Amino acid sequence: MRPVPASLLPSFPCNGNEISRDGEYPLPGAVRQVVYGFRMADAAQPGVRSVTRALALLEAVAAREDVGLAELGRKAGLQPSTVHRLLATLIACGYVVQDPRTGRYRLSHKVVALAGGPELRVARLRAISHPHVEAIRDHCDETTNLVVLERFTVAYVDQAESSQAVRMFTQIGLRAAAHATGAGKAMLAFQPDQVRADLLATEPFRRHTAATITGAAALGEQLDSIRARGYAIDKEEYEAGVGCIGVPVLDDDGHATAALSVSAPVARLQRLDVAELTTVMGDHAREISRELGYRGSSPRRRI
Repeated sequence: MRPVPASLLPSFPCNGNEISRDGEYPLPGAVRQVVYGFRMADAAQPGVRSVTRALALLEAVAAREDVGLAELGRKAGLQPSTVHRLLATLIACGYVVQDPRTGRYRLSHKVVALAGGPELRVARLRAISHPHVEAIRDHCDETTNLVVLERFTVAYVDQAESSQAVRMFTQIGLRAAAHATGAGKAMLAFQPDQVRADLLATEPFRRHTAATITGAAALGEQLDSIRARGYAIDKEEYEAGVGCIGVPVLDDDGHATAALSVSAPVARLQRLDVAELTTVMGDHAREISRELGYRGSSPRRRI
């Protein structure tokens, strides 16, 4: 696209500079693409100016790992009240998140999802989730995993190992049947209706142990129960002697995009305080979900 003549460009602040009419355009690329092609009368419209300012603000957030309100105002050349208003919109739309502990702002996972492929999205998810994975492991001293859903299969993408001599270990990248694992069932329970219908239509499901659910009716009932309480339990359904508890991580649409799970020998898992552990896991899952743009209550408290 050819830029319009400089004489037709508006003059307003962006990233601390004026857009001049002498051929100098001190704008970052994304904002420049918005300004180019608009006549002066169009660009002066409040809606267009708000979009331009919001993009400038988004790029200012992207320039740092995290950033405060005053610094954003200086970088974007905007008044604090304007910055606050635009940030509220960007947060509501899921493009920016505010750290509740520091009050500082950073880009959300949703921006990465728009800009990058699956590998980049998983890398970002892993970076956001790893402190939570370690915190859950430290709480119960059992191996804790970050798992994603690939159709009706789960993939393990991160892990914090237990310190106990006998502990669970799952190779990163390993895949398993979603219907037979705690993490998998936690995610399946929070999928769109059509995904669930497609899954149940594939019965009978593969049996891995004597405890594996293989029928659509039984699995459907269990998914309803999981959705109601907010967590799933696998009692030797994928591997004899091994148990797992899973909680969903939700995206901005309220669908499970990942899960946190704790795996242990079933005898040890049965000795854990499930109510306490799932509350801790749910709190961490909710924090990750908010990073991904989810704005509802945690599943455990909401349903």
